[in-house]
Amino acid sequence: MQVEYPIKVQAIRSKGRPVRLFVGVPLALAAALGLEPGEEVQWELVDRENLYLVRQPRPPSKRRSRRGK
Repeated sequence: MQVEYPIKVQAIRSKGRPVRLFVGVPLALAAALGLEPGEEVQWELVDRENLYLVRQPRPPSKRRSRRGK
């Protein structure tokens, strides 16, 4: 399994808005981590050279139980 996934930081320039930076997660890395669309994560800054990607706890599912029907 590949353990390095080089990516480029991209700039998004919209008229009348400040420049925003965007980092995409390669699909192979997302699959290896089990990331899903819409999942919330946050970056933790360790130092100027290292970031940690931290998963946020998922709220409990609001799906109704089928028991008793």
